Amino acid sequence: MNTKTIVIVGAGPGLGLSLAKKFGEKGFQIAVISRNPVKLSILMKELKELAITARSFVADVTDLAALKQALQAVKTEFGSIDVLEFSPYAGWHTFTNVLETTPASVLEQINSYLLPAVLSVNEVLPDMMNTDSGAILFTTGLSAMYPLPFVGNGGIVMSGIRNYATNLHNELKDKGIYVGLLSIGTAIQAGTAGDPDLIAELWYSLYEKQDRFEELFPQGFDPTNL
Repeated sequence: MNTKTIVIVGAGPGLGLSLAKKFGEKGFQIAVISRNPVKLSILMKELKELAITARSFVADVTDLAALKQALQAVKTEFGSIDVLEFSPYAGWHTFTNVLETTPASVLEQINSYLLPAVLSVNEVLPDMMNTDSGAILFTTGLSAMYPLPFVGNGGIVMSGIRNYATNLHNELKDKGIYVGLLSIGTAIQAGTAGDPDLIAELWYSLYEKQDRFEELFPQGFDPTNL
């Protein structure tokens, strides 16, 4: 039985590391992609200490040519990509209130999230369709599901990702390929309700069971109370 590989696009020392550890302890080989080599070195050090097979690839997701090259390098290194997890995060400072949202602020979100997501899927989907297996996991913010005025530009793009992911799910669910969407409704911080280890646990459970497309985190969270 071949060892499976997960590629985490936009990996950092928070959720990216937690996902790498969770899937790694389940026997996955790990590929992490980030624009920050310092953060990648932190990930690699921790994963090495856990005896998890991992490789890092430097690419800024807004540079689509560099992202494509990195994904191709992952396939060259590991032979295949069995799971794509997509969760780049440019930072809270990139969001604009809906009343202050401009074409430029929306375009920034498109370039840093939507277009890299589509390219990443383009790179992994043909192989998955050839083998009738694989998984594509999108991590988004709550604004993908519920309009939040303080992330006006982000919500436009996150809801677009949700639309894209839903279409992929509907087209691929009978072809052996799982597509999942997890919308995060809290700050991701260790030792809190948004602990990245808890999110990674939920993601692995969704991947393993493949019984539903979409989930909110924290589970049972009621966004109408915001």
